[in-house]
Amino acid sequence: MKKDNFLKRAFKIAIPVALQAMLQSSFSMVDQLMVGQLGKTAIAAVEVGSKPGFVFTFVSGAVATVTGIMVSQYMGKEDEEKINVSMSVNLCVMMLIAVLTALACFFAPCSLARIFTEDSVVAKTAASYIGIVSFIYPLSGIATILAVQIRCKDHSEYPLYVSAAASVVNTVLNFVLIFGFIGMPAFGVKGAAIASLSSQVVNLALMVFFYVKTCSFKFDLRMNKEEMWQYIVMLMPIVLNELLWTVGQNVNTYIYGHMGTNELAGMSLTGPIQGLLIGALSGLAQAAGILIGKRLGEKEYDKAYSESKQLCLYGFAGAVILSTLLVILRSLYIGLFKVDLDVRGIGGQLLLAFAILAPVKVMNMILGGGIIRSGGRTKYIMIIDMLGTWLVGVPLGLYAGLVLKLPIVWTYFILSQEELFRLVITIFMFRSKKWMNTIT
Repeated sequence: MKKDNFLKRAFKIAIPVALQAMLQSSFSMVDQLMVGQLGKTAIAAVEVGSKPGFVFTFVSGAVATVTGIMVSQYMGKEDEEKINVSMSVNLCVMMLIAVLTALACFFAPCSLARIFTEDSVVAKTAASYIGIVSFIYPLSGIATILAVQIRCKDHSEYPLYVSAAASVVNTVLNFVLIFGFIGMPAFGVKGAAIASLSSQVVNLALMVFFYVKTCSFKFDLRMNKEEMWQYIVMLMPIVLNELLWTVGQNVNTYIYGHMGTNELAGMSLTGPIQGLLIGALSGLAQAAGILIGKRLGEKEYDKAYSESKQLCLYGFAGAVILSTLLVILRSLYIGLFKVDLDVRGIGGQLLLAFAILAPVKVMNMILGGGIIRSGGRTKYIMIIDMLGTWLVGVPLGLYAGLVLKLPIVWTYFILSQEELFRLVITIFMFRSKKWMNTIT
């Protein structure tokens, strides 16, 4: 594969994936912007209500990552039977996780909401949101797995089209259901949840359509003992990693929530922008997982290493550019919300801190989330992430926020040093080349 051909293939995957991730992030941004017109209590409620979905997104993303590792490497070997097995097994695992999440959210929404806030009004409002969006998880899980094989088939544009359509549905229904137009009552926060659920129904229907158009599938769970053990060794570290990482992030939300409603609302304003910026460069991590995985499946290790370095360079440059734009435009974004000046000030300071940290976050995403995992060595990333979260991030956050009672911007910046800790270790792992592995 020539260098220009590699870049063409990388960006053919990366650009649609990035646009899709940004569209998905726009769901929460639209929710926040529209709900933001209802005041800080509604904003905080949506922030709290989205936390179970935050956990599910990352755990389901772990299953999708393993699916991508397996499918891309088997495509490198042109083994259609094993591709079917990979898809079948991971679909079953995804559905198990999705159903368990949905049941927890449907039957215990109040208990989940009260974990993150002491404000009874915020908790009650968030509980209604959690109960409605509980139906999203099975729909989202299936669509996520189908999108993996579509991308591996070099059709990353189709999941982008699907997300664009779902985003339009979400935006229109948000406007109608939150505020009450064309004869509909104003549902407020509940309206945002109904709109999100409706958009995910459209998302799955269209994803199935494009999957049938581009991929063949035969349900097949036949794995021998060696293959099953290899799958478990890949899957469990990455699922455990994402689960414990998201639990750590929810501990951070616990810290912010117990610092006050203003602080929680200010942090929630930054979520959509963080999702957009990281989403804009997430395509490079997806491209790394697919293209480097295929290289490893073909046992072209030198090319895999050199192309990995190229992807890291592009990711870092992109992160610096986007961070600079965020610093310039952050006040304009914060001004879109009808909230107190204190909340606006907190949100603006947090966006500045995030802009400083973003290049490090992006490098971790591409190196750890894409390149090193492409070799199936998921236990390495699990160890690195767990050390960063539970040895650095969580202790520093609890101490800075609840013991020293520092302002939220300093608490956020201090606990985020876990990202720098991860990056240093991950670079050493990358340079050692121990992650290079052919699972097929």
